[in-house]
Amino acid sequence: MLRQGPIPIVLHAASEPLLVALLIAAPFIFAFSDQSAPTALSIIAGVVILVVAMSTRWKLSLVKVIPVEVHALLDLGLGGLLIASPFIFAFSDVTEPTAFFIAFGIVEILATLATAWRGNVAVPATVRP
Repeated sequence: MLRQGPIPIVLHAASEPLLVALLIAAPFIFAFSDQSAPTALSIIAGVVILVVAMSTRWKLSLVKVIPVEVHALLDLGLGGLLIASPFIFAFSDVTEPTAFFIAFGIVEILATLATAWRGNVAVPATVRP
């Protein structure tokens, strides 16, 4: 089971749309929209976070199919992928997207590790007859 951190799960859930907006807007805010790989990755990562957040079994989602524990593991995996992405997708020589993805990945991992995943916004799995 995941550890209990100081960040309430409701705050984690509420921050996800802001992270999505930041990821999708990052190529334009941080001036790397002329780079195709980091721009595509940033937008795709934003959409992935949005879909996962909207599908997690907590009160702030539309479709409650992903267990909260799986959401946490996906967040950790995405954080690791974002940190490694400048090297995997060969744009580590471009400073702006490299710094953004490494910083965002570190924050993603730290926020995931600091979240109290057993908060009261989790919704139990539905029992099928």
